[in-house]
Amino acid sequence: MSKLYKDEIKVLINKSYKCRENILKMMRKGEGHIGGAFSSLDIMTVLYNKILKHDPGNPKWADRDRFILSAGHKCLALYAVLADQGYFAKDILWTYN
Repeated sequence: MSKLYKDEIKVLINKSYKCRENILKMMRKGEGHIGGAFSSLDIMTVLYNKILKHDPGNPKWADRDRFILSAGHKCLALYAVLADQGYFAKDILWTYN
């Protein structure tokens, strides 16, 4: 695995903060589990930005890595990261629930 440099870490931290803001916006209707989402967000940010092989422009790419989230109460983190990666428009996040 490659080493993360300080500037890369700053970018990941900023992405994670932005995703946290988006999670809070998604929860405005009072639904969701903030603890699960926030506790798993950093690892999902690193996975999708540095480790997993994936392509938002070709989500059915045969050689992509698969990420299975078995704890459904953490889905807000996954939604925020997928939107950040460009799998769908961020406006869709505000329709949660």
